[in-house]
Amino acid sequence: MQSSNAPTRSAPADSDSTGATASPPESRSSSVGESPTVKPATAAIASDDSQRLPPPEKTRPTRVLWQYVIVLSVVHLIAAFAIVPWLFTWSGLIIGIAGHFVFGMMGITIGYHRLLTHRGFSCPKWLEHTFAILGMCNLQDSPARWVAIHRMHHQHSDKQDDPHSPLVSFLWGHVGWVIIRHRDFDRTSHYERYVRDLLRDRFYLGLERRGRWFFIYLTHAAVITAIGALVGYLVGGSGEAIRYAASYFVWGVAVRTVFVLHGTWAVNSLAHVFGYRNYETRDASRNNWLVALLSHGEGWHNNHHAEPRAAAHGHRWWEFDMSWRIIRMLEMVGLAKDVVRPKSMR
Repeated sequence: MQSSNAPTRSAPADSDSTGATASPPESRSSSVGESPTVKPATAAIASDDSQRLPPPEKTRPTRVLWQYVIVLSVVHLIAAFAIVPWLFTWSGLIIGIAGHFVFGMMGITIGYHRLLTHRGFSCPKWLEHTFAILGMCNLQDSPARWVAIHRMHHQHSDKQDDPHSPLVSFLWGHVGWVIIRHRDFDRTSHYERYVRDLLRDRFYLGLERRGRWFFIYLTHAAVITAIGALVGYLVGGSGEAIRYAASYFVWGVAVRTVFVLHGTWAVNSLAHVFGYRNYETRDASRNNWLVALLSHGEGWHNNHHAEPRAAAHGHRWWEFDMSWRIIRMLEMVGLAKDVVRPKSMR
């Protein structure tokens, strides 16, 4: 495990997680006032048993969510067919890469996380809803449930009540928490207290009914597959239509979905285990350059835990944050307002 010799700073005193007063306050980082002081770097998480946490109490008794296991297994299995040469097309690969930016970055990183969870900026409702729709195309649950889980994570980060701390186990922090029932998240009425600000909007409330968000995922997969069939037909007739449809489904839907899933999960697992710290926070969050690269800036996780509402996660010049660049562009054209900046940028 890595440690860093770079100095760490106390988190700013006004750290907060969301602007949503209807939701419970999330945990604040340690502070010594407006001017952060420089302190020695903290070591990476030790792997000894003294650092281990028991699983959240609300996951006991253990009950496997088989619908999640089956769906995630099927998507991973389909993605594995990418090794079949017949299913490879350059346009299918390009669709997959583009989807990583359009659905992964715009939907999850900017939409679900920085906008809906932390209210790091505001935008017109039509654009907010568009971001949410793009987020649902990543098989990461409804906007309200995703936001509720993440707000609870900030409230109890790396404590037993944290839904996905890797201090339980690395596998738990990465994917185990997804497939095990948590009583606070098994129905909307249980996690409503975390997302009252969202559920006042009929758009988000409607998505909680009968798994409507999942049908949006299926619809987007069908549309991408149909586009592949059309491209294939134009390229080489009906035979190529079948191959291109399958290629777009494998590369543009399954492979991209799996890549985005593991990018998000790596923030919960790797970025709480490996990396360096700019700030002394009350959790084990780390800045991890590889996770930041794969998740469009989300890997600067210690920075994020120090100032959760800040729309920019990269606080030093070398901490590249693609999502922040997009938010800045939206701000420049008037589509993003009330953008929250970290203290280092004020």
